[in-house]
Amino acid sequence: MKSFTGGCLCGEIRYEITAEAGPSRICWCRDCQKISSNGTVNVIFPSDAIQISGAPGQHEKTADSGNTVTRRFCASCGTQLFSDSSGRPGLTVVRVGTLDEPSTVKPTTNIWVASAPSWACVDPSLEQFEGPPVVAPQPKA
Repeated sequence: MKSFTGGCLCGEIRYEITAEAGPSRICWCRDCQKISSNGTVNVIFPSDAIQISGAPGQHEKTADSGNTVTRRFCASCGTQLFSDSSGRPGLTVVRVGTLDEPSTVKPTTNIWVASAPSWACVDPSLEQFEGPPVVAPQPKA
């Protein structure tokens, strides 16, 4: 099993993840642009595979999808660390830049490209979605 570590700029929040990395995407939605002044590079992990030391602050917002998104960040230095969506229970988005070794995760998709500013460096070699990624229906058990 793979292991990842990371944390915030000031070191108050640290985390360890024991799981394989899920999908990694560059998000150009307006909310991500506001928290980063750019697109955010994110990777999805099972929530229960993340052990956090320190107490992140959080902010909840209703997304355009209607889901509640809870963003967690360091209350001391402001580093954006994680987000959880009511539309993805059991999964947590981790900001790739907060990983100790961010090169271990390579984005495969750009999402919300229609919201990207005209100056955005959108990698044409990656799969692109104008809005949210299309998720294939899961087979019924």
